[in-house]
Amino acid sequence: MAMLINEDCISCSACEPECPNEAISQGDSIYVIDPDRCTECVGAFDTPKCVEVCPVDGCIIHDPNHVESPEALQSKYERLH
Repeated sequence: MAMLINEDCISCSACEPECPNEAISQGDSIYVIDPDRCTECVGAFDTPKCVEVCPVDGCIIHDPNHVESPEALQSKYERLH
């Protein structure tokens, strides 16, 4: 499952440099996460770094439209790296 940045984003840019897969970029008004690159930090960290560094609680959530198993996320991470 990829992560999703919701409308609570304040565009502080804290999350973008923390992503090991370069999945986060500036959108039109808020930051966005590319679900094809997001592995929820599986393969790199124990928890999603974007969630850890985000100053807005609940701003970054699991994307219900992109559900993947831990094995699929690990495989995606390996393909990206």
